[in-house]
Amino acid sequence: MSDRSAVLPQYLFPKQALTNFAGWVAGKERGAVTTWIIRRFVDKYGVDMNEALEPDIAHYKSFNQFFTRELKPGVRPLADTDLICPVDGAISQFGAIEGDQIFQAKGHNYSTTALVGGDAALAAQFAHGSFATLYLSPRDYHRIHMPCDGRLLRMIHVPGELFSVNPTTARGVPGLFARNERVVCVFESAHGPFVLVLVGATIVGSMATVWHGVVNPPRGGELREWRYDDRRIELRKGEEMGRFLLGSTVVMLFPAPAVAFNSEWAPTRPIRLGEAMANFSKM
Repeated sequence: MSDRSAVLPQYLFPKQALTNFAGWVAGKERGAVTTWIIRRFVDKYGVDMNEALEPDIAHYKSFNQFFTRELKPGVRPLADTDLICPVDGAISQFGAIEGDQIFQAKGHNYSTTALVGGDAALAAQFAHGSFATLYLSPRDYHRIHMPCDGRLLRMIHVPGELFSVNPTTARGVPGLFARNERVVCVFESAHGPFVLVLVGATIVGSMATVWHGVVNPPRGGELREWRYDDRRIELRKGEEMGRFLLGSTVVMLFPAPAVAFNSEWAPTRPIRLGEAMANFSKM
């Protein structure tokens, strides 16, 4: 079966209703029932609870508390590099932005303008720059951390679809990451601007940032934007910046000249928070 055929049912599923229901269930505190659900999830996906700050499954009152669990200090040391990997997960794609085009999968590109919600001036800052798309599976740690020091400038919530973001769907749905609901976070660093995009997906109940809290819901049809010119929100490399309630994808954009990615990186390779991702090019 082709990837295109495999994803056809997703066009018919009531993705919004399924996502709302999953978010409602994940937030419920049901005692022994919640513990049973979490235990089944841990067993099914092979979640390593020894890394969790609280390894006792019974400690978590809701599935959301478990899913956004904190790690023990020191289990993700930070590499001595300009840009560290901001998540646990797997590499979807990475490399150079060709003009304004980001490579999604064989036969599929999408534009930086579409990704950031239609702001052509913002997207133009990343022409011929670099991108990295990182996939978080259900078993992964689901907090997102800063790849480098940065000052927050803007946050944009872009409404959209809720397709799955697994590798099969990435190969089968054109422009997937610019079609799904997403939260675009714009930062300024010592090397210029960068964008970190949290991409929603089927049954991703919500996305949250440390400075705002839960961004969605609500899920309206209008783009929403927050500007932080009058606030100095600065986050250090490795600090938490946000989290997913259930798995999804992070897309990052960096300006030209292109960054030098870790030579060990390759599509589908497992990655861990804190490992070396890239260095900025020397001018």
